[in-house]
Amino acid sequence: MFWDLFTSRSIVCVESASAVCAEPRPLAIMPGSFNPLHHGHTGLATVAARRLGIEVHFELSITNADKPELPREEVERRVSQFAGVAPVWVTRAAAFEKKADLFPGAAFVLGWDTAVRVVDPKYYGGEHGRDAALRKLQARGCRLVVGGRVDATGTFRVWDDGFLLAEFADLFVPLTETDFRADVSSTELRGK
Repeated sequence: MFWDLFTSRSIVCVESASAVCAEPRPLAIMPGSFNPLHHGHTGLATVAARRLGIEVHFELSITNADKPELPREEVERRVSQFAGVAPVWVTRAAAFEKKADLFPGAAFVLGWDTAVRVVDPKYYGGEHGRDAALRKLQARGCRLVVGGRVDATGTFRVWDDGFLLAEFADLFVPLTETDFRADVSSTELRGK
């Protein structure tokens, strides 16, 4: 299956149960843990595809900045959710600057909560490191399409990068609540 190809290349696309490839790379991709894949993910991907005018693929990284590496069986289980839905790329790119190396020129589609983590200085050793990572995304021609999410207080939040340097404004493509809203959480779904 895809795992043998993945271990030799560190990136592979699973397009169906039997089709595996490593090229061409997509121009729009939605990273996530997809535990489980749900209508919020697919709905945001659909809205972003319409906004961008291109198909959105998905990306599952087996490594994560906040969690241990996923075991093979779990990766296979999560990948199987995409059968008949959309192509999913399996990578080891936990950080967005690594994703930009794998998918240069891509628009990364993500929720507000993920965008907040992308700009959190704690993942970069401070603001200087964060700004360098954001500049790398820009240099690779990437953008971040950000859909709104409900925060921990129950407030629906849309992207506002007012606290970042003005040079990063063109990196973000915010979606409004009218564009997209799906109040669903993988954590809550797992709890049911």
